[in-house]
Amino acid sequence: MNQSYNSQLLDNAVAELGKLPGIGRKTALRLALHLLRQEEGESVALGEAIINMRKNIRYCSTCHNISESDTCEICSDRSRDSSIICVVENVKDLLTIESTREHKGLYHVLGGLISPLDGVSPSDLEIQSLVDRVAAGGVREVILALSPTMEGDTTNFYISRKLALYDVDISMLARGVSLGNDLEYTDELTLGRSIVNRVPYR
Repeated sequence: MNQSYNSQLLDNAVAELGKLPGIGRKTALRLALHLLRQEEGESVALGEAIINMRKNIRYCSTCHNISESDTCEICSDRSRDSSIICVVENVKDLLTIESTREHKGLYHVLGGLISPLDGVSPSDLEIQSLVDRVAAGGVREVILALSPTMEGDTTNFYISRKLALYDVDISMLARGVSLGNDLEYTDELTLGRSIVNRVPYR
């Protein structure tokens, strides 16, 4: 049974904060009380920032990265090499790779990995839109930058089969990334070297 804090408004705030990943009820209460101690303007600014983010951020129609317009800043950047596409599981992985400053091409966010046990099939992911980008021409290399897990390897294999009909090089991260580790937990130096020293897929 959830504890009541003698204020329905506080109860509601704690309940909502507690829905965030990694935030338990005690932490949610601590955050809510912190917001109450802040100047009203600071709490309002936080609320408005979250509302504006939720209302105005969309997904890039090309690579499915987060964006404030139909095409994200990376896809719109003409200084980047549009002939190289780095395939990642999610936006967090894209940001992790981007922080290494080693990838000069574009990205493609799948939105997950193939996982039959979790009910995630290829049709649930942005794989066909990747194939369409390659089929349109102008792409010479696809880097498979997925976590070296069973799900990541399954997705790599599926994508490589889908792209086999096209004249495009398929590479993957060098195994500086430890087997079984999620990409987001790999340090920037190791990840950067894994991109630079990428190897042909199979």
